[in-house]
Amino acid sequence: MKLKVYTADGSSFEERDFPGFPQLDGTKGMAALRQVIIANQANKRQGNAHTKTRAEVSGSGKKPFRQKGTGRARQGEARSPINRGGGVVFGPRPRDYSQKVNRKMNRLAFQRALSDRAAEGGIAIIESFTVTEPKTKQMIKVVDTCLPKGKILLVDDHFEDNAALSARNIERVTLTEAAHLSALEVVRFRQILVSEKAIQTVIARANGGQA
Repeated sequence: MKLKVYTADGSSFEERDFPGFPQLDGTKGMAALRQVIIANQANKRQGNAHTKTRAEVSGSGKKPFRQKGTGRARQGEARSPINRGGGVVFGPRPRDYSQKVNRKMNRLAFQRALSDRAAEGGIAIIESFTVTEPKTKQMIKVVDTCLPKGKILLVDDHFEDNAALSARNIERVTLTEAAHLSALEVVRFRQILVSEKAIQTVIARANGGQA
């Protein structure tokens, strides 16, 4: 797979081949990618919504009016679901929404996401995120030169303090480390700028390595 490799200041680039970068044909991995994204989003749900049943609502259990002779429908207690302030029928209760995804499916989904994003030209490489001092202006200049429009995900093995401080206030930029890059992030961001060191980690992870 050939990818654009920018110089550290973004002023020029060349196309370079990256052996081992995942390339999937047809629909291979599409189902896995869909399942992993669904599981990823489900795992973020807290599942702590809680409504009270008629047994849990505070209030008297006394019969509100007599059974016959009033012309009204009979009622046994004020906590009935048909009354205002009464219990809730079939309301949400605390539950665990999390889904488990095995390692093989996770890897396949990661490969598919990387393959699709690279095929669209959405992944570019930069030699390194080098900033001499923690100034947002310096990072904006590099980012705007490489990718002038749209939201961008910056990926590095480990961001130096100057680079992290310079990039954190740029509205359209998000930072993540190569070891934590997920298929969901690859799908969410149409433009991804990866350091040369980080792309090796990403390729190793995609191919089942521990890097």
